[in-house]
Amino acid sequence: MPMIIDIKVPQAGESVTEAEIAFWHKENGDIVELDQPIVELETEKASQEVCAEASGKLTILAEAGATVKVGAVIATLDTDAAPQTRESEPETAEVTPQPDVKKASVQKTAEAEKTETESKPETAVDADPTVAVASDEPDATDAAEQPGHSLYESAAMKKVPSPAARRLMVLNNVSSQDVDGSGRDGRITKGDVLNFLKQREKQLKIPSTISLKAPEIQALKDEVLAKYAAVSETPQTAQSAKQGSPSGIRKERMSMMRRTIANRLVEAQQTAAILTTFNEIDMHNVMELRKAYKESFKKKYDVNLGFLSFFAKAVAIGLKEFPVINAQIHGEEIVYHDFVNLGIAVSTPRGLMVPVIRNIQDLGFHEIEQEISALAVKGRESKIGLDELSGGTFTITNGGTFGSMLSTPILNRPQSGILGMHNIVQRPWVVDGEIVVRPIMYVALSYDHRLIDGAQAVRFLVTVKDCIEDPARIMLEL
Repeated sequence: MPMIIDIKVPQAGESVTEAEIAFWHKENGDIVELDQPIVELETEKASQEVCAEASGKLTILAEAGATVKVGAVIATLDTDAAPQTRESEPETAEVTPQPDVKKASVQKTAEAEKTETESKPETAVDADPTVAVASDEPDATDAAEQPGHSLYESAAMKKVPSPAARRLMVLNNVSSQDVDGSGRDGRITKGDVLNFLKQREKQLKIPSTISLKAPEIQALKDEVLAKYAAVSETPQTAQSAKQGSPSGIRKERMSMMRRTIANRLVEAQQTAAILTTFNEIDMHNVMELRKAYKESFKKKYDVNLGFLSFFAKAVAIGLKEFPVINAQIHGEEIVYHDFVNLGIAVSTPRGLMVPVIRNIQDLGFHEIEQEISALAVKGRESKIGLDELSGGTFTITNGGTFGSMLSTPILNRPQSGILGMHNIVQRPWVVDGEIVVRPIMYVALSYDHRLIDGAQAVRFLVTVKDCIEDPARIMLEL
């Protein structure tokens, strides 16, 4: 009797009842190994990868893009089929055609590039040797890009990227609608993305991660995305989009996470009486303190000393003095918290997420920085768990990392307060009756005016300001 294992949608938190199948790592009928990733699911809060519980033959029961309930069977594994399939497969069954296909593809590409070079000699100087080298490097997922290795069976699932292509698209903020797929059923391959990025570099003068060395990729990733977003509405980009489609308009389906973000932001605006108060902070003293100790801090704790840990501790002191800002409205009751679970707004490839650092009032600077660093890595890799997104009592968002001077943050419901940090700019400042140049940050506190009075909100923000301008207050909890 063959042994069939059901692959079910796992439980992803008490409030999560369904998930969306983002994509299958394998196609129907593939042989998978134990613990090999099979499918990636996306819920309203986070993405989750499901791995094989055993080796066997995969039978897919729900296609990519389908919305499925928690506990639903989306595939099965036939564990008895795995060894039989391996033993019965001819050794050259898939090996024989692949070299010919790849060779033909390479020759075709070389001929096309040669033709283009001959017809447009002036563009030869634009060739980037690092890009060419990067595109020829072997990739663990290149096999998935050969004919006969389509990620999806359905012809309707066009413009679906392979794992290697998807990784490049995420790093370079590329939509699947921008790239023409040359794989089977219109699937987007790594080569398609590389070609698109080369063209974008020439047209928009924006570096892509493929033209960078490995150590530079993460450091410049945010800059690349910011630059691309900044020019996305320029006439040059509009002309490029117009060339790609007759109307210059494209559509793509919102992910479940993006739909949830949209709904909750609207809900916050409609259910809370949001008001924002502002202040300005002289960052001179905290910057000098950080400058004096950042090397020894890094050496001892193996983590950088940033500004966010100072603000986190200052917020903890302020919330202790004004606990109503750390409270929430539940029906006709006010729920107070004698602890601070601080949400840190993080921009990820999948959208805005707010992971939570618990009991911030009990943590030291190095512990806060370690938590922030770990969450940042998880956010970039889309590995933040649902338990890390729940239970927050107050949130900090730092638009200054993107160059924001001032903003009015929206509440992260059901929380009643959110602090917005912004960029640090050298401005004229009066010190002891004299005008000097100081590094100044504007800060904003958005709060639920149904629960919090204006005086309480202003005094809380002043407390945060005092702690940052005189860091000794943080150490002494004054």
